[in-house]
Amino acid sequence: MNKSPIAALAVLALAGCGKKAEAPKAEKPFEESLIEQMLDAKPGDIIEIPEGVFQFDRSLSLTADGVTIRGKGMDKSILSFKGQKQGAEGLLVTADDFTIEDVAIEDTRGDALKVNEGKNIVIRRVRTEWTGGPKTENGAYGIYPVQTTNVLIEGSVAIGASDAGIYVGQSKNVVVRNNTAERNVAGIEIENTFDADVYDNVATNNTGGILVFNMPNLAQPGARTRLFRNRVSSNNLPNFAVEGTTVRNVPAGSGVIVQSKDQVEIFDNDIVDNNTGSILISSIFSSGLSMEGMAPDFDGYPEAIFVYGNRMSGGGTNPGNEQLAALKAALFSDGGALPDVLWDGVVDPAKQIDGATPAHLRVCVQNEGAEVLSINPQGPGLITADVNCALEKLPAVTLAPPLGG
Repeated sequence: MNKSPIAALAVLALAGCGKKAEAPKAEKPFEESLIEQMLDAKPGDIIEIPEGVFQFDRSLSLTADGVTIRGKGMDKSILSFKGQKQGAEGLLVTADDFTIEDVAIEDTRGDALKVNEGKNIVIRRVRTEWTGGPKTENGAYGIYPVQTTNVLIEGSVAIGASDAGIYVGQSKNVVVRNNTAERNVAGIEIENTFDADVYDNVATNNTGGILVFNMPNLAQPGARTRLFRNRVSSNNLPNFAVEGTTVRNVPAGSGVIVQSKDQVEIFDNDIVDNNTGSILISSIFSSGLSMEGMAPDFDGYPEAIFVYGNRMSGGGTNPGNEQLAALKAALFSDGGALPDVLWDGVVDPAKQIDGATPAHLRVCVQNEGAEVLSINPQGPGLITADVNCALEKLPAVTLAPPLGG
């Protein structure tokens, strides 16, 4: 006898009751997914970072060209490396045509974001921070492009680096704008770099606000840096850099420091309340650094420095350097402040003509009300008349292809 359709359905239903339902697949943690996305990335990929705090115990790395990493905001999408066990950075990028935006990188063991040997790099609205406050144990650099070309850093925040919050090294064609650097040893540092525009930034409560350096024994020197429309204020934080590093010699209370760099233009900045001085100009020979092993062809003299149109006040009241404090006491026994611009007065003897520096290599200060103090031990004193000159202005840096508009 044939079973009715209803009976057949009942039999099938009973048979199904004995089958074990398959469990839904567990969703992969985002941390694991992000690592895989970076390893498998291809040109044109956009890697999205959702809102949240994501914990990593080892470095992240990206080697594919043409990738964008995009979060939901520097206070919303947070990559935390607190307790990091492996790796020298938080995120290491060795790629061209790279963009990172709207994300935070916190508490890395070493550098937070390092971009090495890339071109066409955009770092936009990125926060790097060591959340435990200024400590020698913090990583050296927050935002750290090195040996890069065509670089834009904008709208970012760097806090707590034991060397420099925003550091651009051995690079070419760089714009650093609309950033904030605070509670670092050096707020913003441009080192051994050709053609950099640094403008509309805030550097406050660092040991030194903005540093423009050339250092010996590196892959390239550097020249042509413009600093303008920045606010450099109250950079009086005690120096917490590692002993033996270059920035360990930066005295607390330094606004802008130019060391051994040529063709630097400093104009239209607000430089206020930096206890050592508003602007310090130095050769490497009076920097406190060891000259041992320095390449003999290294040009350690700052030349073609033009300071004009800045608003400087409140500096030089309490130098964070013993020699400068002693000089202040000797020259200004009434308790006055050091002048706005301090220069070691050291010039290259090989370039002097009839005992004078050629016009195009001079240190020139045309800044209303600003005095210049030579801190050369052989003859300290005010030298305003000797620096009353002008230099040809530097051209603006153009990023090509156009980055960031």
